[in-house]
Amino acid sequence: MSPDSLLYDWNRDASSWESRPLRILDETLRDGLQSASVQNPSLEQKLEGLRRMARLGVSAVNLGMPSVSSVALRETEQMLRVICEERLPLLPVCAGRTLVGDVAPIVELSQRAGLPIEVSVFVGASPIRWQAEGWDLERVSRLTKEAVQLGASAGLPVTFVTEDTTRTPPETLRRLFELAIEHGATRLCLCDTVGAASGAGVRALVRFAQEVVGRAGRDVGLDWHGHDDRGLGLANALSAAEAGVGRIHATALGVGERVGNTPLELLVANLALLHGKEPDARALRDYAEHFAAALGTKIPENHPLIGENAFRTATGVHAAAIVKALQMDEALADRVYSLVPVSHFASGHDIRIGYMSGTSNVVHWLRRHSIEPSEALVTRILERARSANRVLRDDEVLAVVRAR
Repeated sequence: MSPDSLLYDWNRDASSWESRPLRILDETLRDGLQSASVQNPSLEQKLEGLRRMARLGVSAVNLGMPSVSSVALRETEQMLRVICEERLPLLPVCAGRTLVGDVAPIVELSQRAGLPIEVSVFVGASPIRWQAEGWDLERVSRLTKEAVQLGASAGLPVTFVTEDTTRTPPETLRRLFELAIEHGATRLCLCDTVGAASGAGVRALVRFAQEVVGRAGRDVGLDWHGHDDRGLGLANALSAAEAGVGRIHATALGVGERVGNTPLELLVANLALLHGKEPDARALRDYAEHFAAALGTKIPENHPLIGENAFRTATGVHAAAIVKALQMDEALADRVYSLVPVSHFASGHDIRIGYMSGTSNVVHWLRRHSIEPSEALVTRILERARSANRVLRDDEVLAVVRAR
């Protein structure tokens, strides 16, 4: 009997969106770099990052804001060249405020590169932002019209991004959405800029945007851009996908403004699992490890699927079940305490010894280190483990072995 036949899936037939195409836009090189805790990667690291994105199945990448500086403009042009020359299946996106001065450089870049660039123009839409900035609907509407029209008149796809969408009244959103669509926007991006939304809020907002687009009678796509301020970034991204958006924004390891964005590698993995497929372990790890190094950060130990603790246990009950399964069938052991096959994502089960461990932990550890597990030795190691307040390091276990 295969392990899969022993698993019941309560997720099956739970939603209707799995058959619809869903694309992912990688925001690591734009929103991701707004994190106060990361470094700006070198150009070579950014170029290699584009290749890792393509291998992972990302469909679009935000290359940043070329209007910010001459360095940003030059790097964006070099990234466009690599996308073109290496034929990477990535739609390049460049961001800008709803200002003609931000959109014009994107249009010029597209013409020089001979490559369509999606223009992503953003403006704060919520009343609280307008109060802080001294803006009003008339001003924001005028800037929206000019910026969207400039990108569209150049024949480029234009995404109109309303910052803080989830805290903006429907009458304001309707006015701005209709104006953007009227002047050529091909996509609308719904932003949970401060992570304020719940799943119910996401679904209500998406339904509202779909209604506006439906009334416009044009083929306009919907994006979701979420932040993780209340820990719902990934959950809200999946809710948005289920509600009907066609593209989700995410970043490597969830880096970004404040506490960050939807983690891209986890979004990719979850979409695969929801489609009944196994995530590509190698591509996920290569992508995450590259950007961890490039951004000067670390993959958290408890990060799902690729963190050091993803397939590690020090608990006696868990270890006992895994060891028993290993004695019967490796495929069974692969899944008895794991969502995905352990052997596809790691070199093997990492069973450690700590204060909650049992005999199975010790016996497994000793045999993995080619040490014969006598009853007396196992007892001494367990006594040492239970006198500690944490999992023992390998050298600490070996010290007990050598003290025989």
